[in-house]
Amino acid sequence: MGFNRPSKIQENALPLMLAEPPQNLIAQSQSGTGKTAAFVLAMLSQVEPANRYPQCLCLSPTYELALQTGKVIEQMGKFYPELKLAYAVRGNKLERGQKISEHIVIGTPGTVLDWCSKLKFIDPKKIKVFVLDEADVMIATQGHQDQSIRIQRMLPKDCQMLLFSATFEDSVWKFAQKVVPDPNIIKLKREEETLDTIKQYYVLCNNRDEKFQALCNLYGAITIAQAMIFCHTRKTASWLAAELSKEGHQVALLSGEMMVEQRAAVIERFREGKEKVLVTTNVCARGIDVEQVSVVINFDLPVDKDGNPDNETYLHRIGRTGRFGKRGLAVNMVDSKHSMNILNRIQEHFNKKIERLDTDDLDEIEKIAN
Repeated sequence: MGFNRPSKIQENALPLMLAEPPQNLIAQSQSGTGKTAAFVLAMLSQVEPANRYPQCLCLSPTYELALQTGKVIEQMGKFYPELKLAYAVRGNKLERGQKISEHIVIGTPGTVLDWCSKLKFIDPKKIKVFVLDEADVMIATQGHQDQSIRIQRMLPKDCQMLLFSATFEDSVWKFAQKVVPDPNIIKLKREEETLDTIKQYYVLCNNRDEKFQALCNLYGAITIAQAMIFCHTRKTASWLAAELSKEGHQVALLSGEMMVEQRAAVIERFREGKEKVLVTTNVCARGIDVEQVSVVINFDLPVDKDGNPDNETYLHRIGRTGRFGKRGLAVNMVDSKHSMNILNRIQEHFNKKIERLDTDDLDEIEKIAN
């Protein structure tokens, strides 16, 4: 895949995962540092192609992420022609009573649980490696958490458990330690969670229209390969996409009410560069990896349902840029005392200063671009 040296997380995790006997692992690593490749290697190393049944199981929180991880498995397994992969995702209908002969199953928790218990497509007792990707979302999402635990309980005692995530709150640690017996632990310090390769700025505005104007100024002054713009609501996202289209930008819109197939098609077009701007709600903050994204814009800062800063989502959103050590730019739009307060609390949380940017000053914008 063009990489000659392992990343830090790969260097630390692979020896543990590939040891004899295989070790259990709970690992935290920043966005874009090669977590997927690490656990995919662990799965590939355990597969015996002669055995025509599922031996590795990987759970992802969303349909898109399951497909993306599947692509990595196919890419890394391309010199392993006998290797077969099945997707346990919504809409992948199989005949009742059939058994699956693929070696690796990747899917979302609800469908995987059905395949293991209700439909009996998979014999969970034969699974050798169990991966929980983006473990923190799995645990925070109520339904996912119950489903993940129920799947894990069906697995054999000696099944290797691998939990990977970019953020780990205390609740996650407690859960992870319940699920994973005797784990090895790789954990980051709080300061290490945001990547140094991503420069972070904020822009002061008074209202939505000024935020839009600032966005246009930014676009006028620097060359942006591809950008992701995050909004708080679907309504703002639709409005912004329409306004940007009027200005002549090629815009794609992605939000939670779309069908999964529609969402996959939008991401595919964005990945191929057919659209240069992706306007989205939080549905896309995690794991979506598009190499050319050089700028992430928080049109609205991420807050939780009580209106407090959502630090984890902030980290995942800005982590869409600066992948694999490349430089990236994150710009936050602030339009009230309240949102300034949110921004200050995000700075304190990560112990990282976010600099002010004046989007009316073209020279200043050009400076940050370099």
